[in-house]
Amino acid sequence: MTTSYKVKGMGCMGCVTTISDRLSAVAGVTTVQVDLASATARIESTAEVPLQTLQKALEGTHYSLAAEGEEGEEGESDDKAHQHKPTTPPSIKPTDPHAKVVYYCPMRCEGNKTYDHPGACPVCGMDLVSLEAPKDDNLQRKLWGAIAFTLPIFVIAMSGMWHNNPLYKLMPLSAWNWVQFVLSLPVVFYFCGFLFVRAWRSLKTLHFNMFTLIGIGAGVAWGFSVVGLFFPNLFPDAFKAHGSVHLYFEAATVILTLVLLGQVLEANAHTRTQAAIRLLLDLAPRKATKIVEGNEIEVPIEEVHIGDLLRVKPGEKLPVDGVLTEGYATVDESMITGEAIPVEKQQGNRVSAGTLNGTQSFVMRAEKVGADTLLAQIVARVQEASQSRAPIQKLADKIAAYFVPIVIAIAVLTFVVWAVFGGENAYVYALLNAIAVLIIACPCALGLATPMSVMVGIGKGAQNGILIKDAEALEQMNKVDTLVIDKTGTLTEGKPTVAKVMSFGSLFEKEWLPLLYGLNQQSEHPLAKATNAYAQSQGVTPLPFTDFEALTGKGVRANHAGVSYYFGNERLIEEIGAPISEEIRHNLRARQSEGYTLSLLATDREVIGAVAITDKLKDTTAQALRALQQVGVHIIMLTGDNELTAAAIARQIGLTDYRAGMLPQDKQEEVKRLQAQGKVVAMAGDGINDAPALAQADVGIAMGTGTDIAIESAPITLVKGDLSGIVKAKKLSKAVVKNIRENLFFALVYNVIGIPVAAGVLYPVFGILLSPMLGALAMSFSSVSVIGNALRLKRFGY
Repeated sequence: MTTSYKVKGMGCMGCVTTISDRLSAVAGVTTVQVDLASATARIESTAEVPLQTLQKALEGTHYSLAAEGEEGEEGESDDKAHQHKPTTPPSIKPTDPHAKVVYYCPMRCEGNKTYDHPGACPVCGMDLVSLEAPKDDNLQRKLWGAIAFTLPIFVIAMSGMWHNNPLYKLMPLSAWNWVQFVLSLPVVFYFCGFLFVRAWRSLKTLHFNMFTLIGIGAGVAWGFSVVGLFFPNLFPDAFKAHGSVHLYFEAATVILTLVLLGQVLEANAHTRTQAAIRLLLDLAPRKATKIVEGNEIEVPIEEVHIGDLLRVKPGEKLPVDGVLTEGYATVDESMITGEAIPVEKQQGNRVSAGTLNGTQSFVMRAEKVGADTLLAQIVARVQEASQSRAPIQKLADKIAAYFVPIVIAIAVLTFVVWAVFGGENAYVYALLNAIAVLIIACPCALGLATPMSVMVGIGKGAQNGILIKDAEALEQMNKVDTLVIDKTGTLTEGKPTVAKVMSFGSLFEKEWLPLLYGLNQQSEHPLAKATNAYAQSQGVTPLPFTDFEALTGKGVRANHAGVSYYFGNERLIEEIGAPISEEIRHNLRARQSEGYTLSLLATDREVIGAVAITDKLKDTTAQALRALQQVGVHIIMLTGDNELTAAAIARQIGLTDYRAGMLPQDKQEEVKRLQAQGKVVAMAGDGINDAPALAQADVGIAMGTGTDIAIESAPITLVKGDLSGIVKAKKLSKAVVKNIRENLFFALVYNVIGIPVAAGVLYPVFGILLSPMLGALAMSFSSVSVIGNALRLKRFGY
């Protein structure tokens, strides 16, 4: 049996996992599906499981269950007790001082988990970042402060190598050691103190990360120096030079300062990866010119409502989505569609927020405002996708989970081996090499490899009219070998027109057109709209109909004067039992073989007439399909049309594989069948009838010109509805996956080479040892190199 419950206190994907694990452990429960968006849990069990039993499984957490329709036992306070909440991208501009800032980990350690305060990720220790937050200069100030105190320490320490060191003429070495100690205090406890806080947190939570290694390495170096300064007699002579223990204040402070430098560079690089989203956010104007009782008034964008008339002046950005009602314009839509050529707009044409008006002034009627505009949806999609995790990241996660403990073990082994076999000054070498191993290892580079590439790639797609909902779709698109594609509105323009009208019964065309017009008036189907437009052009007055009913995948039915009339495909006419003579069939087949779609008007007694409808193929359809075939993608066209029409369309676009007479469920079953054969299937469609197949496919691709349901069902949306966008998405996916693999390779090779060198394996043969300071420098720039490689995607061309 299956039961659904409301879940209280849930705020992120980590919560989903916890709840699923707890409930799955309950006896009798077979399947648990927890949905974050709707805050529900769907539980399948072999027998009825009492709610109290399920509640008991969640004891010790702040989650609670309630039967659907009831409030949770713990009330609203539970949500507030949760320290993080899932967020949708804000519709408020980042310049708004009242905007709530949302922070998240750039490495996506906890999936889509977000925070309402700045800080560090509890898993990897990285600084939480925010798209909306203004740039934080605190890290920059700390870097300059650390440099100011570290530089003199470095000079003092390095001066010991000079012949007749002039500093020793001012004070003895022991005094300079105390100066180094004093100068190191602000670096260790203030400017770079947060690094040790993160290291301690990682040890407490057993979430080992780069800060664990840095904290141990720099902490050991500084702590050793402090003990050597205060209690020099505790150390053997091997640790002493000129009667004093050799101290490593310069190593500790330089390491910490270089790590801080790496953090600043990473923060700056991450800011650059968000550039595409910021550009989108900056597209929408803050004000609009509203026409009120003939007067033009400038108002904040928040005061624009659906139905308002707005004046758009030359050179202005459009404030909301709507329809042009007065005048004409040339609108630059490149920021949304990626197309550089401005689009001519006339009365009745739709216009989008954020696009740029040319040299004409016009009036538009607002139809979508706020979060409902196309621009807002694009921003929401890009932000949501940037926070998602690609499947390839699981590999990096698995490596990182074992990486730090292994590095610590290697550091301990390095110390032991050098202490035993190091010869003269063995303990000094053992300490320095162990610290170098800890410092040079960088799991951060591994963690950044995937999310940075995904973020840049998704931003690049958005700039070219390709909206990608999640990273998994971006990665999967590269693996797609089969494209299942809808005909109407996807291959074609989705603007059908009546090409021919045929009368078969006792009525002439002018007699049955009023019936057809009245029957189709309540239908939203594109074919019905085409017949209505034709009837209007003929000056027809519609007859009144009642009991309208849409018959999915077949047509419509309604009553007039006590008679039921039907308008739809042959399948519908055959189902109602209306006789179709051989002469009628011959006429129908002739038109269908020419590529026309035929819809018939009939009662249950006779076929009255038929309408031949044509839908022009998009200009880019044939070229886009050829490009996909050239990269090995097998294309199958699915259509609700009959076999003859489908065959004619397939011939025009060069396809050999197609399916005709497909209902929505048939399209979904076809996708399932292909998946069962091991195919990686992408489905492209634009209508409500495509939604099941779009959701079923490995990658769903919706036309931005289609229905909202289709767009919501698909992880990829082509804003312009141009099939060349599928080719671009395929190429972009390939480039992003390649970039991720390069990043993972760089990160792994860096550690595979760097750690052994730091451990001293080259010393017996080449006499090469790696200073901990050089290790810190290399570690800091390894992460930056990964980010830099990801940023190369910004120059990717299609």
